[in-house]
Amino acid sequence: MSDAYRLFREGQQRLRKGMAAQATVPLEQAKRLEPGKASIREALGIAYFRLSRWKEAEQEFRTIVEDLAPTDDYAHYALGRALEHQGRTAEANGHYKLAS
Repeated sequence: MSDAYRLFREGQQRLRKGMAAQATVPLEQAKRLEPGKASIREALGIAYFRLSRWKEAEQEFRTIVEDLAPTDDYAHYALGRALEHQGRTAEANGHYKLAS
């Protein structure tokens, strides 16, 4: 098992337990090892979102939809939510439309 995968799984387990802040540590480490993995970035974006770290959540989901998986409907939806929390409703609505 690769280090990135082990860290990713550890982060996922912490997210499932409601430990978003603690999940960011292994997920950020996993991202450094595998920056092109959409699954790692999605989990990290979820952790940031749960912590109300909207800009960081936006960056993770934006990287997914712009660079890694442009048709990922969940990433578009989550990006829309992060944008909405920043008061960027018009931009958020575009991503909601792409998600549906």
